[in-house]
Amino acid sequence: MTVTSVASTQPQPRQEPKRVGGGLLDPKQLWRSLPDAVRKLNPATLWRNPVMLIVEVGAVFTTILAITQPSWFAWAITIWLWLTVIFANLAEAVAEGRGKAQADTLRKAKKDTMARRLIGWSEGAQATQFREESVAAAELAQGDIVVVEAGQIIPGDGDVIEGIASVDESAITGESAPVIRESGGDRSAVTGGTKVLSDRIVVKITQKPGESFIDRMIGLVEGANRQKTPNEIALNILLAALTIIFLLAVVTLQPMAIYAKNWQGAALDTASFGPNGISGIVLVSLLVCLIPTTIGALLSAIGIAGMDRLVQRNVLAMSGRAVEAAGDVNTLLLDKTGTITLGNRQAWKFLPAAGVSEEALADAAQLSSLADETPEGRSIVVLAKEQYGLRAREEGVMPHATFIPFTAQTRMSGVDLTEDGTAVARSAPASPASGGNGGTVRHVRKGASSAVMKWVRDNGGHPSDDVGPAVDAISGQGGTPLVVAEHIDGQPARALGVIHLKDVVKSGMRERFAEMRRMGIRTVMITGDNPLTAKAIADEAGVDDFLAEATPEDKLALIRKEQEGGRLVAMTGDGTNDAPALAQADVGVAMNTGTSAAKEAGNMVDLDSDPTKLIEIVEIGKQLLITRGALTTFSIANDIAKYFAIIPAMFAVVYPSLDKLNIMRLSSPESAILSAVIFNALIIIVLIPLALRGVRYTPSSASKLLTRNLWIYGLGGIIAPFIGIKIIDMIISLIPGIS
Repeated sequence: MTVTSVASTQPQPRQEPKRVGGGLLDPKQLWRSLPDAVRKLNPATLWRNPVMLIVEVGAVFTTILAITQPSWFAWAITIWLWLTVIFANLAEAVAEGRGKAQADTLRKAKKDTMARRLIGWSEGAQATQFREESVAAAELAQGDIVVVEAGQIIPGDGDVIEGIASVDESAITGESAPVIRESGGDRSAVTGGTKVLSDRIVVKITQKPGESFIDRMIGLVEGANRQKTPNEIALNILLAALTIIFLLAVVTLQPMAIYAKNWQGAALDTASFGPNGISGIVLVSLLVCLIPTTIGALLSAIGIAGMDRLVQRNVLAMSGRAVEAAGDVNTLLLDKTGTITLGNRQAWKFLPAAGVSEEALADAAQLSSLADETPEGRSIVVLAKEQYGLRAREEGVMPHATFIPFTAQTRMSGVDLTEDGTAVARSAPASPASGGNGGTVRHVRKGASSAVMKWVRDNGGHPSDDVGPAVDAISGQGGTPLVVAEHIDGQPARALGVIHLKDVVKSGMRERFAEMRRMGIRTVMITGDNPLTAKAIADEAGVDDFLAEATPEDKLALIRKEQEGGRLVAMTGDGTNDAPALAQADVGVAMNTGTSAAKEAGNMVDLDSDPTKLIEIVEIGKQLLITRGALTTFSIANDIAKYFAIIPAMFAVVYPSLDKLNIMRLSSPESAILSAVIFNALIIIVLIPLALRGVRYTPSSASKLLTRNLWIYGLGGIIAPFIGIKIIDMIISLIPGIS
């Protein structure tokens, strides 16, 4: 195992930072979610949110007082307290409702499917050696063998153990493009409810009764199985503690008010101060205004919305804990192939031998690659066309050519051309022996250096002095050399030059890794390549470290080593050999195209099977934590501001000297209290879109994020109540009987 640091110190080009955002809140969603918000008034549901439960208890108490001692002020306070609870429930209901659309789509995939179960089947068995029976999909047990043909629905989750087929997974991923599923390898897993479009496959059922992948997806996107994360639990404890503190503070106001009025020697006949001190309605209102109702109302919605943002990107998080852990990740492990690079090596440069022009080499390379259907072969054709303007040529329009396709056995592809003056490439003149009569055949080959050089020697030639060094140089740089050679009848074969294939790093990856570095995240590239090749790619991509010649045991050991230092680790994988590492990682993202073992081991499943999405997942996790921190900062600052905004107005009647602190000049104690209660309810509605969309996130250090939160949300939380309460007070003061 080789782990080498390659942190780049070169300056990075300035680019606009990538930000994680979200869709705007549709006002119609508020109305659609309102019935759910009302149903959540049930104390059995609301007890999980102690802050809002206290508000509901207070609303019940004020309702009783408003009935027994009716007044306009009492009913106004009561109505707005109930609205405060409903608005808090509405935030959670809207967040949950955004996942119901996908859940409904998933339910459509759960049909009354019939399965063709095979009894006595074994690999290689003849049709006479087993029998087939038709059973309901719900009756299938783990380990059952079923056969599915074109046009049929796969009855349950499982692994393909025989055959290959094109499968429509649009019900799961939302993507209309079919995918290939085949036995063996890392693309054998199939999901119940998806449809086979072609061919025939035999599937071994892996799901347990009632625990299909779709069942779990429906439960998760609807929030039914969403557990509170440790961070969320800790924040709930903090909010409960603050609530108790403010409860004790409010309770002590009653004896203080009684003492103050006795000291004044007169009873004040107002709605807030009666002969027995402060009224119960005012105490409840004051408590609701001072406890952290804003974040208490939005906390659950923030967590659900974080999972929903992943669902919108076709990533299924098995728990809110996984999303939160993604936000705290310190180390990111990424596979090279398909994540950092394009997945297949691409032709990058033509290096001609002595006496051969680059155009002649490109022409021969393109001709010999027409029958090569591999991605590498296609890239050679494209490079020759783009760099040298060579016209596209197809096999069907070259009647004088015989094409030799690439095979793993020969490790070569090529073409045999009858010389007719038009089909012959420009790399060499016609053989004098042919006399230009078109009878001479020109053979062109392209492939692995060892295979092509053997072909050259077998046809009377010998390796060129400059081809060998070029091959060695390309290999030393971590690339793949392919040799192009030709043999004209009657002449010895010769090498025309070398094609340099290299792993192409995806566009923008270096900048993305620079963003990760600014976030304090260390990136590690994992590859099976040799250390020399791995270092070349790591240097170009700009990752911090790389793990070369990686085995499953090496990956697991690296994760454990990182975790021993107190760091959280995220990684992706799709094969059974990735399962141990996925299970060990704090954030394990399994590809949907992968094996059942990989999907069971990870705590997230990427339905699009895009390994680069791991970077987005980390950014969404960061955004979740930042949103929670920002709104908590706003809520606490908001409560402090409300305290200084309304307390002076309330007690100025008893303590006239406090009137100097009534900087907003609120109309009356009653107006101050009612204005604060109304503002307290409306601010929840105002912040719902922000909780669902998430705070705009730009990669930066923790200290910068904290400073930004304090200035924007801390200062905003202090200023907003003064402005909002004053505006509401001005409106209320216009109502007769209140001022």
